[in-house]
Amino acid sequence: MGIRVIGLDPGTVRMGYAILEDGNGDPKAIAWGVLTAPSKLSLGQRLHAMYTQLLEQMEAHRPAYAAVEEPFVSNNVRTAMAIGQAQGVVLMAAAQAGVPVAGYSPRQVKLAVAGSGAAEKEQVRQAVMLHLGLAGLSGPLDASDALAVALCHLQAVRAERLMRAT
Repeated sequence: MGIRVIGLDPGTVRMGYAILEDGNGDPKAIAWGVLTAPSKLSLGQRLHAMYTQLLEQMEAHRPAYAAVEEPFVSNNVRTAMAIGQAQGVVLMAAAQAGVPVAGYSPRQVKLAVAGSGAAEKEQVRQAVMLHLGLAGLSGPLDASDALAVALCHLQAVRAERLMRAT
């Protein structure tokens, strides 16, 4: 068993998650999907539901690291704040599970996985499929985004190890 990382694409109604394992430099997708909370719930209730589901994933898969996509702030401050609140849930769940967290900007993730910081979401999905040897990847883009965040972190861990070795 190699390094296991959980990648997360935070949101307050849907949160993409992905578990990757890197044994011999070949990342393997263990699990991925979307945690959900009904939009009719209050924000606090939705965040609590995400927290509970995230803890369940961490208990089931026991990652050594958590990687989260940081909010991108452009013109929609309200959306950025909501994603920031979901990121807070990630930080709390990781602390509860004793898992260190690394954050990556959307540009860093796209650059690491697709080779361009300006890649479109569908390009990121295709790049994730290539990196992981997946024939197909259906479902919400939140899950493929989480896979991309996890891949980005595994690349960072590999680079750090190489630098320490030299």
